[in-house]
Amino acid sequence: MNKYTITLILILLFLISTIEAQEMSFEDYNPKSTLVVPENPVEKAKFPFIDVHSHQFRMATQDLSQLIADMDELNMSVMVNLSGGSGEGLRAMLKNVNDNYPNRFVVFANVDFDGVGNPNWGEMAAAQLELDVKSGAKGLKIYKSLGLRNKDINGKRIAIDDPRLNPVWKKCGELGIPVLIHAADPKSFWDAMNKDNERWLELKTRPRRKRSANNPAPWQQIIDEQHRMFKKHPKTKFINAHMGWYANNLDRLGELMEEIPNMSVGIGAIIAELGRQPRRAKQFFMKYQDRILFGKDSWKPEEFPTYFRVLETADEYFPYYKKYHAFWAMYGLDLPDEVLEKVYFKNALNLIPGLDKSLFVK
Repeated sequence: MNKYTITLILILLFLISTIEAQEMSFEDYNPKSTLVVPENPVEKAKFPFIDVHSHQFRMATQDLSQLIADMDELNMSVMVNLSGGSGEGLRAMLKNVNDNYPNRFVVFANVDFDGVGNPNWGEMAAAQLELDVKSGAKGLKIYKSLGLRNKDINGKRIAIDDPRLNPVWKKCGELGIPVLIHAADPKSFWDAMNKDNERWLELKTRPRRKRSANNPAPWQQIIDEQHRMFKKHPKTKFINAHMGWYANNLDRLGELMEEIPNMSVGIGAIIAELGRQPRRAKQFFMKYQDRILFGKDSWKPEEFPTYFRVLETADEYFPYYKKYHAFWAMYGLDLPDEVLEKVYFKNALNLIPGLDKSLFVK
């Protein structure tokens, strides 16, 4: 092989690599930052914490020892399992928990909205909830299916503020249990999927999340239904999951906090919104420090350190763990200890009855 042939081969290899680089998709482009800044990763929360937003669907039968080991690695003292169901299934979960680790897990009940529209549905659902609480449930979790998918006996969408549901919300107030509710999804899922939609990559890779502007109702309509319901039941304590999808508009969320004093917020699945606005987010946490609760949503232990780092450190420009969810970098809020303690466990202790407070004694 002569020098001319070798040169041609090298040129061809260079051209091929160049073409491949130019044809790389946006999804594949994920450059490593060259920024050199102090790094303070946090593998374990500074204080013991309560995760108010978790889902463990097999808790009735699973061996909980590995779950406890993973929780201990994170400094999680209590996990709130929001997927408790009702009746016999709920009791089976509670038995497994109470027989093995009675102080480390809390189970919330769920309501079955099938049958809304039948006579006395609300009263019967409230009575079942009361039985579930007597069995040991510490709260009620409402899934986003209410407002999106649940329909009454006539096939009509059930609005979150449907008066037929009032007995359930009222009963929660009487029982002194909180309602953790997830309504709708990020507004971007309802918006046009174009160059201006910052959740474009998520919608492209997960197209089933995309909704038309009115599917099944406009985003603002569903959110407003939730807020009207909160206001109609001032004696019931509500935990608005995912900061009510207003973590990207803390001014508006602050207005709602003032309008709805019985509403607290959880930070599950929206830490990326807080981490890109550290100064404004810190102001919000300082002002509403008594009404913000730690929650993660999905049980992936390897993702918790990003939450700890955002809340606890003053680090700059560090990566989030899901590019499709947030392609931007994170910054730390550097919250003071007294606020961290409230977010990590004190606020949950004030809302959820019957927790073992000795787990949090210094």
